[in-house]
Amino acid sequence: MSRSSMWEAVREVVRRDVLLAMRRRSDAAMSVFFLVIVVSLFPLGVGPEPAVLKTIAPGVLWVAALLACLLSLSRVFTADYVDGALEQMVLAPQPLALLVAGKVFAHWLISGLPIVLLSPLLGLQFGLEGEALGALVLSLLLGTPTLSMIGAIGAALVLGVRGSGLLVALLVLPLYVPVLIFGAGAVTSSMAGIGAEANLSLLGACLVLSLFLAPWATAAALRIALE
Repeated sequence: MSRSSMWEAVREVVRRDVLLAMRRRSDAAMSVFFLVIVVSLFPLGVGPEPAVLKTIAPGVLWVAALLACLLSLSRVFTADYVDGALEQMVLAPQPLALLVAGKVFAHWLISGLPIVLLSPLLGLQFGLEGEALGALVLSLLLGTPTLSMIGAIGAALVLGVRGSGLLVALLVLPLYVPVLIFGAGAVTSSMAGIGAEANLSLLGACLVLSLFLAPWATAAALRIALE
């Protein structure tokens, strides 16, 4: 099988998932609305004190982004599982792990990329500026694909199980903790003048590791779910 045909198949998977998400805009926008609402409520609840808002900003923004990604995980494979498209992917001549990577990338385009693009505006609500805003955007740009990769493993493991939304949260939340620590730590370090390079490097390492391992683990979990 030629390399061009494999990448063509991945491109079609991404294109299909994005088009389907555009037809169900309410589902696609749910995680983004959740993020905006949660982040916007914190300044109202905590108060307008700038020092307090800056202190809590990294944790609040990253926890909200993590929960927004988690909210959309149950939809990654469910529709394909119901209509039989997932079985066709398993039987396709292309490697299943490669097709899974395409689906995860589409999930990130729909759920993760809007979070990254909105993060500067959300950070301004907490008084972040300059290097801190840059660290926030970079940390989310590195961290949200990792969250999607890890989350796909959990979504595949609980595919077809009742109450899968709660189960996938229980499975992936412990694995999300390092990404949360490094992501919030990058913003905190930048605000303290230490520099965010160390935490961003660790986030980059997590992303590379998940890119190599997560598609294969997800493909194996999907095969088990379909047996």
